[in-house]
Amino acid sequence: MYVATLSLTDFRCYAQVDLDLAPGVTSFLGPNGQGKTNLIEAIGYVASLDSHRVSHDAPLVRLGADRAVVRAQVTRDERTSLVEIEINPGRANRARINRSPVPRPREVLGLLRTVLFAPEDLALIKGDPSERRRFLDDLLVARTPRMSAVRSDYDRVLKQRNALLKTASAGRRGGTGSADVMRTLEVWDTHLATLGAELLAARLDLVSALAPLVDTAYDTVSSGSGPAALEYICSLGPHVELLPDRDTLIAALLAGIEAKRREELDRGLTLIGPHRDDLLLRLGPAPAKGYASHGESWSFALALRLASYDLLRNDGSAGGEPVLILDDVFAELDVERRARLAALVAGAEQVLVTAAVEADVPELLVGARVDVLAGTVSRAR
Repeated sequence: MYVATLSLTDFRCYAQVDLDLAPGVTSFLGPNGQGKTNLIEAIGYVASLDSHRVSHDAPLVRLGADRAVVRAQVTRDERTSLVEIEINPGRANRARINRSPVPRPREVLGLLRTVLFAPEDLALIKGDPSERRRFLDDLLVARTPRMSAVRSDYDRVLKQRNALLKTASAGRRGGTGSADVMRTLEVWDTHLATLGAELLAARLDLVSALAPLVDTAYDTVSSGSGPAALEYICSLGPHVELLPDRDTLIAALLAGIEAKRREELDRGLTLIGPHRDDLLLRLGPAPAKGYASHGESWSFALALRLASYDLLRNDGSAGGEPVLILDDVFAELDVERRARLAALVAGAEQVLVTAAVEADVPELLVGARVDVLAGTVSRAR
């Protein structure tokens, strides 16, 4: 799988840019702040309908424009698909495949798969649980695109249930508790448990598949300070045996919700469910967060992305080796880690690299070069 062409209209700093790409390595070179990352951000958006830099779409649209359009021609198994996404902040985005409109933008998921490593990935190690939940769920969608709908439905139910809990909480404080509200809450309990169990089961299965790959990748890119391990931390508590069986998990979530009923009503907040879970990252006996050095944290973040790449590449049902994107990574790594990473990824079908200077790109990854300066893109070799 590789991106053959990229065309942007009013995306970030680009009024219009058209770029031909090819399999192998392509480096986007230029000083910081010139638009390199905008190019690979657009490619990542086609793959995930999300940005690795911002949490909403408005910053993706060029200042003064009311929409942005991203087009990517994707080649997989000698078949080519044209994916077009129209980004409309404040309104519904639209998408087309081979120039035919699709009912929902998420219909394009799976046509392009990417694994992107960027400086922001240090937040996977040092940041809040929400960063690690997002990592798991993004990988779930890349592996099984239909999980995008499950994730979206769960978020919708969670929002509705929280609103109802706030209403019930206010009623309790005012002495006006309503039996109707409580009956409605039980309906939302069932929706939350059903969707939550599906999401939780998929995460547990993913962590089980990912864990040995992370340990191997960490051992390869680091100086052997591991082992690196993953442990899923569930809001149900350590006393609940976690098995990726939906019916068992539905029952466990409903029981957990019932046990937290009074506290949830007091706080007006849903306290049980995948939105409260975390992924514990360990180096040896200690958690990576708070204990790992800066270099160890970088190695762990690299290992998570490399393991994701291996998982997707070896997952025959997912279809096609993902495009590997390394955004301003090598400047942050010492010489040894640069060499180790380059050796691991050099054989990928398509590798896209951004760097401020050519010297930051390891010799193993010297390939096609695109110069980026002040939003102008030119091919150098």
